[in-house]
Amino acid sequence: MHKIDTFIFDLGGVLIDWNPEYVYLDEFNGDRDKMQWFFDNICTNNWNENQDAGYPMAKATEERVAMFPEHEELIRMFYGRWVDMLGDSISGTVEILKKIINSNNYKVVALTNWSAETFPIALDRFEFLQWFEGIIVSGEEKTRKPFDEIYHLTLNRFNIKPEKSIFIDDNARNIEAANNLGINGIRFKSPEQLIEDLKPYNINL
Repeated sequence: MHKIDTFIFDLGGVLIDWNPEYVYLDEFNGDRDKMQWFFDNICTNNWNENQDAGYPMAKATEERVAMFPEHEELIRMFYGRWVDMLGDSISGTVEILKKIINSNNYKVVALTNWSAETFPIALDRFEFLQWFEGIIVSGEEKTRKPFDEIYHLTLNRFNIKPEKSIFIDDNARNIEAANNLGINGIRFKSPEQLIEDLKPYNINL
């Protein structure tokens, strides 16, 4: 096993709690089935990820309203109330990040699927985002995980050797794509599990 010298952190779901349920569960009066139908059919994950890859949110909203006019109010909430979907930091992971950085043994960067239009809000809210040596934001690069291009861009921009890096992401699809490129991927489930998953790499926190 190669000695690890770089960490690549995802942000949403790993260090930052973002969840559209914070807005929509109330709108659907607590009916999770109806809310899930809306996410599966109207404001879908694929639709949102298109904006993460740089598509303008206003244009995407108008196009979706034109497709589903009967859901206009709910569609406009998705980006209109985006700030209300942004929760707190995931404190346990932030502590892990702090320990890794304070060890001075690793290069530490971030790779996130995030719209360039909303990322400045996170930068203002979460001080720990300033700790990274650099952050690759999909919306700024006009591509996103799990496409190979954004991984290659990350490796090249920060001079990272894939076999000496660990990539931490909560999405299995993104981990698989990283593994296929020789990056050591760890699927994030909880801060406690992350500590255990790092031990085989001789990283004890």
